[in-house]
Amino acid sequence: MEPKQEFIDLYQRHIVRQGAEALLTYLSDKTDFFTAPASTRFHLAHTGGLLQHSLNVGKHLLSAFPEENPESLAICGLLHDICKVNYYKVSTRNVKNEQTGVWEKQPFYQVEDTFPYGHGEKSVYLIERFMRLKTAEAVAIRWHMGGFDDAAKGGSFAVSKAFEKYPLAVKLHIADITATYLLETRQEALQ
Repeated sequence: MEPKQEFIDLYQRHIVRQGAEALLTYLSDKTDFFTAPASTRFHLAHTGGLLQHSLNVGKHLLSAFPEENPESLAICGLLHDICKVNYYKVSTRNVKNEQTGVWEKQPFYQVEDTFPYGHGEKSVYLIERFMRLKTAEAVAIRWHMGGFDDAAKGGSFAVSKAFEKYPLAVKLHIADITATYLLETRQEALQ
């Protein structure tokens, strides 16, 4: 099954709360969610990378933590990075061709953040424009980056408190790290 259809099937099977279909329509019709990269130069830095990363995290959460509410797991896993929709643009840079010695224009992804609202908090905001999140879901999505989050790097201890109080936040962070560092590859080239 192609990744877009796999995402839609997983989403519709597990996420049934009010507003879920409107959010899926928004992702499909108003954003580049299904074609955007997951990053500019690290994991899945190619067309469709964000979709693949979201699937990897969602499927890992659903399989690793069957004791949790599957709707909460699907929401957190599939939607934790929607802050990256309409976030990257294709640009070009000059790169020297090692074989010919000639400089050539090469495409690459660059960040164009038109809504600088943070990472996890932006995902929470975008989701809640369409459907209500449970507190544990909102906290998990907000802090899914763990110690990589800018607030944590700046010295905030809120992530530690979030992990202590909301196990779902720890589980999402583990799934995100598993997908990023164990299931996905680091690629620099635009594909």
